[in-house]
Amino acid sequence: MAAFLYRLGRLAFRRRGYVALMWVAVLAAVGLGAMQAPGTSDEEFSMPGIESQKAYDLMQERFPGAAADGATARVVFVAPDGQKVTATANKKAVEETVAALGTGSQVAGVADPYQSGAVSKDGSTAYATVTYKVKSNDVTDASRTAVEKAAEQARDAGLTVETGGSAMDSGGGAGGMAEIIGIAVAAVVLLITFGSLAAAGLPLLTALIGVAFTMLAITLLGSALGLSTSTGTLAMMLGLAVGIDYALFVVSRYREERAKGHTPEEATGLAVGTAGSAVVFAGLTVVIALAGLTVVGIPMLSKMGLTAAGAVVVAVLVALTAVPALLGAWPNAVLARRIRKNPATREAADNGGTRWARFVLRRPLPVLLLGVVGLGALALPMTGLQLGMPGDEAKSTSTTERRAYDDLAEGFGPGFNGPLTIVVDARGTADPKAGVAAISDKIAGTDGIVSVTQPRFNDAGDTAVFSAIPSTSPTDERTKTLVKTIRAERTENFEVTGTTALNIDISDKVQAALVPYLITVVGLAVILLLVVFRSVLVPLKAAVGFLLSVLAALGAVVVVFQEGHGASLFGVEQTGPIMSLMPIFLVGIVFGLAMDYEVFLVSRMREAYVHGESAKQSVVSGFRHSARVVAAAALIMIAVFAGFIGESDSMIKMIGFGLATAVLFDAFVVRMALVPAVLALLGDRAWWLPKWLDRLLPRVDIEGESLTRHPAGAAEPDPDPTPDESAQVRV
Repeated sequence: MAAFLYRLGRLAFRRRGYVALMWVAVLAAVGLGAMQAPGTSDEEFSMPGIESQKAYDLMQERFPGAAADGATARVVFVAPDGQKVTATANKKAVEETVAALGTGSQVAGVADPYQSGAVSKDGSTAYATVTYKVKSNDVTDASRTAVEKAAEQARDAGLTVETGGSAMDSGGGAGGMAEIIGIAVAAVVLLITFGSLAAAGLPLLTALIGVAFTMLAITLLGSALGLSTSTGTLAMMLGLAVGIDYALFVVSRYREERAKGHTPEEATGLAVGTAGSAVVFAGLTVVIALAGLTVVGIPMLSKMGLTAAGAVVVAVLVALTAVPALLGAWPNAVLARRIRKNPATREAADNGGTRWARFVLRRPLPVLLLGVVGLGALALPMTGLQLGMPGDEAKSTSTTERRAYDDLAEGFGPGFNGPLTIVVDARGTADPKAGVAAISDKIAGTDGIVSVTQPRFNDAGDTAVFSAIPSTSPTDERTKTLVKTIRAERTENFEVTGTTALNIDISDKVQAALVPYLITVVGLAVILLLVVFRSVLVPLKAAVGFLLSVLAALGAVVVVFQEGHGASLFGVEQTGPIMSLMPIFLVGIVFGLAMDYEVFLVSRMREAYVHGESAKQSVVSGFRHSARVVAAAALIMIAVFAGFIGESDSMIKMIGFGLATAVLFDAFVVRMALVPAVLALLGDRAWWLPKWLDRLLPRVDIEGESLTRHPAGAAEPDPDPTPDESAQVRV
């Protein structure tokens, strides 16, 4: 591996013009293709195998043309204090607004609250439902503006009017500010780390090249592969983060080799052969973690994972080709100013990394216990984790969607915002209407159900749909219990669906998939690390450390977003269940990044150890060369993720907080403290590998053993040393 990458690095250095032209040509070709492509699709979220999805599919089949997946908007009217919406003046204002709502070209119909019974018992609140001919992603800004203008008419008449529904969601998400913040912080960290504008700018430039290629490729293949508009979010986030990190490690090793007196070309080859090997295997661990998302069984999540894995592969290719080519173009610009002025300057034997490593080596047991106990304490709240899919109730009170949610809950009860949809398959029943009526009466009499609507039959008369309103809110644990009770006690042929039931089913399926996902991903990564480090205990230690950091991060998410401690500091206005997909996202992304740091840090220790240093001294050497760069990489990653905490969307805020916290714990507690402590306690046993396993495992030479016997400036490195020779190699 090291010998091949060494040759690749030198080739890219010498043929830098061709490499640059190749990337320009590839970007141009993909860009032109993307301009001609239909673009990404508007694939709806689906989860095969759960009851709510089966019921939804049945509705689509039995009610053709009913636009069950069409967008809806809900306009909520609240009368002034002491008045009712049924008063003459207020009713007139509402009816005029309803008439205005029905004039849009995309509008399929508007339900008048006075005719549909959408008026609260106390007469204080009413709502009108606008249905559209198109899906929510296809609702135009003009249609949304028309709703707001119509609502303004009622406001002018003295009513309080708020709007919500899928049609009013313009997409949200991080509008680019999070990425800008992350890039800005990354630039500052890189500048401080390298002391050179060129060295700081090169990782940013190459990361942007990789992200540009990935996003253009997603646009090009979006229609053919059924990629939705949200698929690229994770790919862009991770592509940017790992793209910067991978280039950072190659550039850092290049500067180190130049400081040893190597020529620019030789230093580039050695950097790609050693740090590049670590990049390849670090990238593989991230790809394993992301591709493992297919285990969960959610098509959208599988596509997001595979697309993000593709972004990581691109980042690795960029680091191995574009980075050495740019080093060839500006071989001295990336060096620190003091090195450029005095080439004889050498790296100091001691730095912050070595001093910290020696501190841990002197006190390994206290550091280990403090770290494990601290992370364990932070992980404890995770035992009370409640999963769900927060909706408008989790949005800021400054949004009209949240105020509409609150008004409806106050006027019609907390369960009104999360009705259960009952789908009755009466095919083959002697008297479908009587059978549906019996089911409706039974559900209406269930404890926790406030009311049910009149059943609506399809044209064939063999399928009926009606809604059941719970007495509790959609995210209340009692609502979850209610859904399970209805399903458990049924004897008739009906299914429960709707947004509330769908969220409950998703939570249950994600929780059931979490353990198999962990076993799959961690197992594959341990095998990969076994090959890389040729040790049994180091990969196991890496996996245990990851579990500590991710559980602690989940505990922190529960403390802030579910229990509300310190929520105001992060702009969280409404606590509630944690997003169902959050644990899977956190495990998948953080595991890949954690193994990145493990490979980069421990590979330098392994390199020093196989070159003859003692077990403890190899830890110090690894920290001298890698601690500063790993810390910089982690700070960049934290900055990229923390930028999302400032977004108004609660789910994006939660993801940003969880990822930033997990990277903080893993990089600075697990990798910087627990790893050296464990290695100090294990000593030479850390690198133990049974002889029979040593013979079975392939040799990948990630430490660059073959390169250390290669004289500077020579055309090719020597072949990989034999196992007996490797023990005699010295730095």
